[in-house]
Amino acid sequence: MSIRLRLIVMNFLEFFVWGSWLISLGGYMFVTLKFTGTQVGSIYATMGIASLFMPSIMGIIADRWINAERVLGLCHIIGAILLICAAQVKDYAWVYVLMLVNSMFYMPTIALNNTVSYAVLEQRGLNIIKLFPPIRVWGTVGFIVAMWLVDILHWTVSPMQLYVSAASGLFLGIYAFTMPPCPPTKLKGDGSLLSSFGLDALVLFKNRRMAIFFVFAMLLGAALQITNTFGEPFIHDFAATYPDSFAVQHPSLLMSLSQISETLFILTIPFFLSRFGIKRVMLISIFAWVLRFGLFAVGNPVGGIFFLGLSMIIYGMAFDFFNISGSLFVEKEADHSIMASAQGLFMFMTNGIGAFFGGTLSGWIVDYFTSDGIRDWPSIWLTFSGYALVLGIIFPFVFNYKHEPNKLETVKD
Repeated sequence: MSIRLRLIVMNFLEFFVWGSWLISLGGYMFVTLKFTGTQVGSIYATMGIASLFMPSIMGIIADRWINAERVLGLCHIIGAILLICAAQVKDYAWVYVLMLVNSMFYMPTIALNNTVSYAVLEQRGLNIIKLFPPIRVWGTVGFIVAMWLVDILHWTVSPMQLYVSAASGLFLGIYAFTMPPCPPTKLKGDGSLLSSFGLDALVLFKNRRMAIFFVFAMLLGAALQITNTFGEPFIHDFAATYPDSFAVQHPSLLMSLSQISETLFILTIPFFLSRFGIKRVMLISIFAWVLRFGLFAVGNPVGGIFFLGLSMIIYGMAFDFFNISGSLFVEKEADHSIMASAQGLFMFMTNGIGAFFGGTLSGWIVDYFTSDGIRDWPSIWLTFSGYALVLGIIFPFVFNYKHEPNKLETVKD
């Protein structure tokens, strides 16, 4: 098997593990376990808590002591065991603890997967920039296939989705040990613990423009967590009025349109960035979130299925335009000596702090609009849409950035 194919398999499985439950677990907890919105939101927020520190810790271990492919394998094997345990408990406290510890071992694997891929390609003298993107896209394919599998087998409200994730995680854990060795290397920079955790990038907060950018990174990270947490439970709640509709029967198939859209919008980013610049592309992303939530508010599985489908398509723009353009902005603005730390800080704000507050606060909103077990989804989604709208109104006034076509972006304070 060629090394390219081996890396494709690894990336496919990396996100198959996540796609097996990330979108559908909320439905399982709402419909089967009867958890409240706050409880569901708090369990999803465990990914944000884990992202605050575990990727850095596992990165230090891989940098100093243990081969990266072995750390990757161990994390997946431990995570799989925890998912098996989580599938067998019904109590909120136990589910919370098990999913928290699982997140502590899964979330670092996203970065470790990239680390192993880069190291293996570099060892063979291959062009990383050219070869990695078409390899990584198979991760999104794996995520979609996992969603489809769980949906087609009618496991979206069953603990079986966790067993599927666990089985693929165990396989990937063993498979990772067969990858070419990626031995520890010396830490970059001064090798201090501060540098290891990416905290040297905090100097970027001294720049007003960058400070504002990172604040919005956190706020939009919260928006992403909202849709991951409550998208499928929203569809499941139509079972009482539209039990035989396609959306209710196959919620994950419908939700997977979001990931399909994501893969397509990636291809449009070069055009939008060159034509409109980073500031406008990010603003488009924010208003795409307004539409994402607003269309959910007016959609339903029968007469409003068009609005639900359009919301899924818009998700690709909302997700890609901020995450990729934001990463490019960080790359341009940060000094080369702290480039890796700056990118880590960007992920810390979005997948760490943003994900934690998004999961926690959105759960409170859902419970606020819930009475006698009935959730007022139009009010819930309009509240989330209003949140994104406020961000969209404020952003262009506080984030000053001038785009000059065919030239490097220039800044004005």
